[in-house]
Amino acid sequence: MDTQHPSKPDPRDWLKVAAVACGVGAALALMLLLDAGCRQVEDKQSQPEYDPLATAYADSSVANPEATVPSMCYTKTAGISNPCWTCHTDSRSPNEQQDWELQKEYSFSSFALTNHWQNLFTDRSARAAAVSDDAALVYVREDNYTPLVRALKHFKDYPGYRPDLDFAGGCDSDGFAADGSRWRALRFKPFLGTFWPTNGNTDDVFIRLPLKFEQDTQGNYSREIAKLNYALLEAAICADPAVASHDNGSLVREVEPIQEALSGQDLDQSGSVGGTISVIRGLPSHFAGKAADTAVERYKYPEHIEFLHSVRYIDPDAPGMIATRMKELRYSKKVRHLDGWALQRAYEKEALEKQEGVLPVFAGGPDVGLVNSFGWQLQGFIEDGRGRLRLQTRQEHYFCMGCHSAIGVTVDQTFSFARKVPGKAGWAYQSLVGMHDAPQAQHADPEVLTYFRRVRGGDEFRANDEILSRFFPGGVLDEASVRRAQKGGDKDLAWLLAPSRPRALALNKAYMILVRDQRFDLGRDTLLAPPANVHKTIVNGDTELGVAGLTFRDGRLWLDWQR
Repeated sequence: MDTQHPSKPDPRDWLKVAAVACGVGAALALMLLLDAGCRQVEDKQSQPEYDPLATAYADSSVANPEATVPSMCYTKTAGISNPCWTCHTDSRSPNEQQDWELQKEYSFSSFALTNHWQNLFTDRSARAAAVSDDAALVYVREDNYTPLVRALKHFKDYPGYRPDLDFAGGCDSDGFAADGSRWRALRFKPFLGTFWPTNGNTDDVFIRLPLKFEQDTQGNYSREIAKLNYALLEAAICADPAVASHDNGSLVREVEPIQEALSGQDLDQSGSVGGTISVIRGLPSHFAGKAADTAVERYKYPEHIEFLHSVRYIDPDAPGMIATRMKELRYSKKVRHLDGWALQRAYEKEALEKQEGVLPVFAGGPDVGLVNSFGWQLQGFIEDGRGRLRLQTRQEHYFCMGCHSAIGVTVDQTFSFARKVPGKAGWAYQSLVGMHDAPQAQHADPEVLTYFRRVRGGDEFRANDEILSRFFPGGVLDEASVRRAQKGGDKDLAWLLAPSRPRALALNKAYMILVRDQRFDLGRDTLLAPPANVHKTIVNGDTELGVAGLTFRDGRLWLDWQR
C-alpha cells in the first residue's frame, strides 16, 4: 500500500478562515502543521496494515455545514417532553452562552430547517436481525485500536494526533496510564441521554496536563506535583457554581490526598501550610512546581491541556459493559488560551453569526482537526466499513463541533471533567458500579430521575422502550424505583442505566449495520428502528414548551455528590 496521497487536497486552502477563527498567530502556527501534512513520506521498510488516512484525504467536501446541530435538536417535544434543558440553559461565567430560550422557540438557520440526519428515517432492523448474537459478540470484542496505532507509524509526516495511550496496559492506583504516556483516567458521571449504556454507547475519558504541570521547579518529574496540580484543576472546574470564588468558607472541593507544602499556599484554609490534605477551600491563585507561573482560573483549563475520549460498543459480559472495540476515538486539545476580553468577543461573534444566519466555518482540516473560536482543536477517528478506525472526513468532523463550541451547559466547551467523582475515587478507569445518581448542583432530586420526569422517557426521542417498560409502567414514572440508585439506595447507576443483554446485543447489531453503510454524514445515532418523535423538517417558532410551563433554566454539568 502506498503511504503517499497524491489526491489529497491541499490543506493550506483551509487557512483562508484560520485568521478569523484562531487569530493570526494561531493561523501561522497551524500553517506550519498543515505544510507538514502536505509531505507524506512512504516508509520503505514495511507497509501499513491499512491506510487510516485515505478516506479523509479523498473527501474534503462539506455538504452539511449545519452538522453542528445534532440530531436530538429535531426532537418532537409536542409540549410534553423537554430534553433540550440538558444543553440549553442559563450559563455560568465565563460561559456567556445564555441559550435557555431555545427550549421555547425553534431558531434554526434556513439550511437547518431540513433535518439532514437521514439515517434517523432508515429502517435497518431486518439487516441487523440477520447478525447472530455470537457474531456481534466476536465483533465488539475485537481490538481495532492497536491496528490504528501501528498503521499510523507508517505515515511519518502526519501532523495530527497520534494515539499514544496503551489502553490494554491499564492504569496504576492513582489512575495514571501504566505506559508512561502521562494520560490519567477519569471516572465521571456520563452526560444525560445519548451516552448512557442503555442507549447504545459506553465510553471512557482520559485527561493530560502539559508536562510542566508534572515537574518541580527544577524541571524534574514529580508524581506529587502532578497530583497536586490535578487537584487544583479539580477545585477550579468542579466546584459548586452557586458559590463565589472568593468565598473560602463555602467553596469546597474534596480532592485526592495531596502535599500542601508543595503549593506554597494554604489550600484548606487551616491557617498553616503543610501536611497532607484532601480538601481545597476557595480558589487557589496559581498552580504548583514548574507551572507556578500559570494562574488557576475558575471554569477555564490551562493552555495545551488534552482530553482523549473513546466511544465504544456494549459488551454485556465486560466490566462496566465497556467493549474492546471502539466506535470512535475523540481527541481534543486547548491550543489557545483566551483572556476575558477575547472570550467575550468569541461569544459575541457566535451570537452575531447565529443572528445573521451565517453557516459555521472552522479552521483546520482532518490532518490536524478543526479549531473552534474558543481555542479548542478537535479531531476524531471512526470505523471504516470493515470496522477499522480511520480518520474522520472534514464533514464528519463538523459533527463534533456543535456541542463543543457554544452551548450554555458546557464548562470551557467540555462536559466530562466537571462531572468527575470527587477525590481519589475519581482518578480511575470509568465504571458506573457503585456510583450513585447524584443531583445536579442546586437540584433537589437525583439527576436521572429529573431527566426522566422532564423528558418522559429514557432518551431524547423517547424511543427507548426498555426504559419505558422498566420505569414508566402504564405510562407513569415509577419514582420509587428510580430512587433506588440515589445515595443511600440499594442500587447504583450501573443498574439504573444498563441495558438488558438482548437490548445490548440488538444495539450493537444496529450500529454494525450503520458502520457497513459508511454514511456517517447522515447520522451516527444508535437506534433499533426509526424513532417516531423526530421532525423531518422544522418551522421556526413556538415549541409549545413555554406555554406548558416545561422550560427549565437550571441545567448544570456540576453535581452535588453529597446528596
